[in-house]
Amino acid sequence: MQKTSTDSDFVDTVVQVRYAETDQMGVAYHANYLVWFEVGRVAWCNARGFQYRDLEARDNRMMMVVEASCRFKAPARFEDEVVIRTSVGPSSDKLIRFRYEISNRHTGQLLATGETVHVVTDRDLRPARLPEHVRRLFLPPPQT
Repeated sequence: MQKTSTDSDFVDTVVQVRYAETDQMGVAYHANYLVWFEVGRVAWCNARGFQYRDLEARDNRMMMVVEASCRFKAPARFEDEVVIRTSVGPSSDKLIRFRYEISNRHTGQLLATGETVHVVTDRDLRPARLPEHVRRLFLPPPQT
């Protein structure tokens, strides 16, 4: 199950923890949080009016993960519904920062926080700038 909602700065996506995502202790395995971050990123992009696959196919740009961090606060368990709250942090036309908060949908308990940093590249993996039609989504408007 995946459900997405937005407000001005954040996109919230709800996913249910699958049995395959848990470890022997019955909690969500730590690497799955990075997968959930990706779910949040894609939802953020979609909510802002562009699909990541179009960035690759039409614009020949990719956002390569160069750094990822996650701070675990409490466990998620099988069949819990978790909210992946995604926003964009300070970014430039070549470097994008996504920020995440993962919480239990029913209790509101914060489960984890994290960030991923992405370098924009071309197909040859050389640093490149975001195309103008996407850049405006990541950068604050110019100060007048």
